[in-house]
Amino acid sequence: MDFDEAEDQLVIFLMTSGPSTPQRCATPFYLGSLLAAMDCDVKIFFTMEGVRLLQKGVPEKLTAMEGGKYIHTFMQEAKRSGVELIGCKPALPGYELEPGELIDEVDEVANAGRLADLILSCDKLITF
Repeated sequence: MDFDEAEDQLVIFLMTSGPSTPQRCATPFYLGSLLAAMDCDVKIFFTMEGVRLLQKGVPEKLTAMEGGKYIHTFMQEAKRSGVELIGCKPALPGYELEPGELIDEVDEVANAGRLADLILSCDKLITF
């Protein structure tokens, strides 16, 4: 596949990893930025422990490796590339989170129905 074939594809990252596995938390944003630069429509849907990455104060202090960039920096770079960040509303109470406690980069807080629609309509689904 070349760059022209990637254009206009919808790519969904299902982000279930969170602060307990920081080594898994940078790649979705890095790869999402790369795909968005190739004109793919990229959305990252955070559920399960992944919603913890959206909590103010968490990604600003978390790195995937010692001495690496903060996860929040990866998230900001992804946003600048056009990646959309979507939080799972049903997952928030499990981590005692309210929508108002989420970082400003979050585009949407959505129900499982939104995730189901994204899964059924996407070209690629990648899980982390």
